Parts: sequence; structure tokens; C-alpha cells
Amino acid sequence: MVSRGSKTSSHRSASGSGGRKRKRAAPLDETALRDLALAYVARFSTTAAKVEGYLARKVRERGVAEDAEGRTQDLDVTGLVARLVELGYVDDEAYARSRSRDLTGRGYGKRRVEQALWAAGIEEQTRADNAPDEAASRRAALLLAKKRGFGPFARGLRDKDETPEVVRKRREKQVAAMLRAGHLYEHIQFILEAATPQDIEGWVTEAEEDSDDVWR
Repeated sequence: MVSRGSKTSSHRSASGSGGRKRKRAAPLDETALRDLALAYVARFSTTAAKVEGYLARKVRERGVAEDAEGRTQDLDVTGLVARLVELGYVDDEAYARSRSRDLTGRGYGKRRVEQALWAAGIEEQTRADNAPDEAASRRAALLLAKKRGFGPFARGLRDKDETPEVVRKRREKQVAAMLRAGHLYEHIQFILEAATPQDIEGWVTEAEEDSDDVWR
């Protein structure tokens, strides 16, 4: 025997919160699609590929409205995105530049930056133009080492009697962490083998003096 409470609970689960069915969103026409696009670019820093993917997903979810004669309307998602780019509402170059600064400023390396830009649909040349240069890559590696206490930035005194196995495992973990963050192995090696923090800071300064990087 099913109790009244169980029936009520089942009814609410089937019909939505409070026993009311969720109203299905109306199929999209050109105006609704444009409004979705404008709302999206107003909320998010984004790329042409991401906007196009978002709109295509909305078309799949909601379907396409019919005209007065019952024919399905043609929605030009690609053309709408191109128009947003033309108007300056979407700027892949600006997105790539900002994303690169953000990631390196948080201690991520060149490979991680390139992966993030690729995932956002940024074209190869724009990815290359906005990838961190040698100076920016070294600064990011220095930042991560400081934050994580790697190499000469180790926090506290280490036991002089540490076994070679303990030292090896610690180094392996630090190498793995910096590789996951997208840093080049030669940068990781320099940092972990540096005798003092000043050695690393000088290494960064050396690259900055040879760089025309405008991010400084």
C-alpha cells in the first residue's frame, strides 16, 4: 500500500518543483537567436568558436521556429557570429591576450596557455602570437616555485639526514607538478637545481632584458 505522502512526493518528482511542469522554451527564430547571442557576449569574455558552439547547442535543444506558412526558418549561426566579430563584440585576439596574461600571472606555463587557447577555438597564428615569450614563461615558473615552495623556495629546514630516496621522490613530485602547470622541462630543471632564490630571479631578469614583452 502506498501512502498519501508517497503519492504526493512521486507526483512532485514527475511534474517538477511544486507540482508544476517546466515550460518548454519556444523554438528559435532569428530575433531570439540574436538575443541569445548578445546576452552571451555581454556576460562572458569569449571567442567566435565558443559563441558559435553555444548557439548551435541552443538550436539543437530548442529547435527552429516555423514561419507563417509552416516552413522551418533558416538560422545562419555562422553569419550571426561573423557579424558579432565585425561589430567588435567578439575579439579572439583580445581574448587570447587576456587569457595568456591571466594564466601566466597565476603561474601557468606556455604549454598550458597554448592548450587553453586551443580549447577556446583560437586559430593557430593567434595562439602563436599571444603565447608567453621566454621572459614571461620564466616569470610564471618563478611564481609557481614561490607559491609551492619548490627548489630554493622550500619552506622550513629539511632534515640533513634525508635519504636519497626521499630527496628523489620530492623532486619527482615537484617536476610532475610543474609539468602539469605547462612549464618547459629546461625551466623546471633550472629552478629545482638553483642554489638560491637570487639565482632564479637573475635568470628571469636576464630574459626580461632581452625581451620586448609589453606585459611587464
